[in-house]
Amino acid sequence: MSEDENMAGGWYEATRVATPERPRLNFDLDVDVCVIGGGLAGLTVAREVARRGWSVAVLEAHRLAHAASGRNTGFVLPGFAEHTENMVERIGLDHTKELWALSEQGVDYVRRAIADTAMPGVDPVAGWLHVSKTDNDRAIAAEVERLRWIGANVEAWSAEHVREVLPNERYFGALHFPGALHIHPLNYALGLAADAEKSGARIFEDTRATAIDPAGVRKRIDTPNGRVRAPHVVLACNVQLGDLMPRLGATLLPITTYVLVTESIPNLTEIVRFRGAVSDTNRADNHYRIVGGADSGGERLQWSGRMRAWQADPRWLGRGLIADIKRNVPALGDVKIAHL
Repeated sequence: MSEDENMAGGWYEATRVATPERPRLNFDLDVDVCVIGGGLAGLTVAREVARRGWSVAVLEAHRLAHAASGRNTGFVLPGFAEHTENMVERIGLDHTKELWALSEQGVDYVRRAIADTAMPGVDPVAGWLHVSKTDNDRAIAAEVERLRWIGANVEAWSAEHVREVLPNERYFGALHFPGALHIHPLNYALGLAADAEKSGARIFEDTRATAIDPAGVRKRIDTPNGRVRAPHVVLACNVQLGDLMPRLGATLLPITTYVLVTESIPNLTEIVRFRGAVSDTNRADNHYRIVGGADSGGERLQWSGRMRAWQADPRWLGRGLIADIKRNVPALGDVKIAHL
């Protein structure tokens, strides 16, 4: 493998668990539920539907978790992008509490699914630290109070506490969410697929849904080589909706974040002593965590940032991501990119 191929292939692909290739759909099929999209959302739906005794087929245009589901930072967090006070203002306190509880249940679902099925290669690690680059302990304390008010499990960390585990003089206080975790998202998706199949789900890869006829009790979903008929259709395509439902697809804005994984860093855990997930508040944020171990050639730093509303060649952004690492964790010295 060339250096460019290795960098572009990604850390998750390099460390994915062995999994069978699923067949293309090349016949007509009748099921209770047809799920279009084999990412985290679609595979979760398929797993839950199949466990309840319904027949389900999953149609994935590429390989499972091909897009964002298998290429994200692996952070599993409660909450929402919107600020707490804005949510309360818009929808009221009771609904905000309900939504927060749902987000916590989502985190618990991931944790339980990993444990109940003994998913290989997912490697969950607890904790998320949301760091401030502004010296304002009062603001941190106020945010903790607001979050606890709606039911969050969160605590305030002082600047001294943060700098004990993250050697960065630009960091001050932080919100610590002990119930959050980080995982290998591709292996988690593959674990969901395997468990769904144990309950009878049928999963087809390299099978693009080309059209949906919603008329009648049993909807018809066309693919290049076969058709699925089902009374229920679940669209789990994310921004890949494309031509399937153009009016809905036109409402979605693709947001891309770029992620690198370094070569092994021998003294990494002596410098970065927090093993959970870390986010800082530098505009669109940097997100990072320690990945790897003795069985994968040593511990490495996974680092993301440089968010864009368009897709660019990651190689254009690698230098910027390395600069972010050097600025935030200068004690690491020169680090090399293994995957990008």
